[in-house]
Amino acid sequence: MFVPKSFAMGNLATMQQFIDEFGFGILVSDDSSCVTESRLQASHLPFLLKSDEGEMGSLYSHCARANPQWKVLDKANVLITFSGPHSYISPSWYQARPAVPTWNYAAVHVYGCVELTSKKQTVKAITALVQKYEPGLLDNQEVVPEHFVDKLLAGIVGFKIKIQKVEGVQKLGQQRNISDQLGVFHGLSRSDHFDSLALANYMSKSNLGIGNLK
Repeated sequence: MFVPKSFAMGNLATMQQFIDEFGFGILVSDDSSCVTESRLQASHLPFLLKSDEGEMGSLYSHCARANPQWKVLDKANVLITFSGPHSYISPSWYQARPAVPTWNYAAVHVYGCVELTSKKQTVKAITALVQKYEPGLLDNQEVVPEHFVDKLLAGIVGFKIKIQKVEGVQKLGQQRNISDQLGVFHGLSRSDHFDSLALANYMSKSNLGIGNLK
């Protein structure tokens, strides 16, 4: 990923926090056995980060057994991309002129090696994932009875990714003066697009020294 120095997300802890918040990623792998179609395969999947496993952490996920991508994952090197809020930025929001339109965003790329997990490991990872987003759901036998869970497990494949490299970028206009940053924040805040509003909220929570965005 191209990461200009001024837009680098920062340390590993910051990037891990981003993954934890925006945990729905895209898993990209290379199927070297494919000769008639594109070798690259991609799946949109939820990921659970275990930041204390290994030097850089580990990711856990699962996919449908009907998804052929899992058949080439074991011991494969993969890329997982995580995207945060993003939006079009109008040059009319800047005080400094001339200016051109751009797109602001935040994203993290993770590189690592895959290991298929056992049923026990897969159940543990899925349980942790559900507990993260809806604590207590698995205790509701009326909604998720145990026999139903066992049936669903037969249709999925779990895997773990040992993280080897992480890159993060936050392009939020932090290279511009405070007046321009405030102009962008207010422009996004007045939008009726969800992505623009989400980016404004992300800017207000960032620790980039952007200032008091109000």
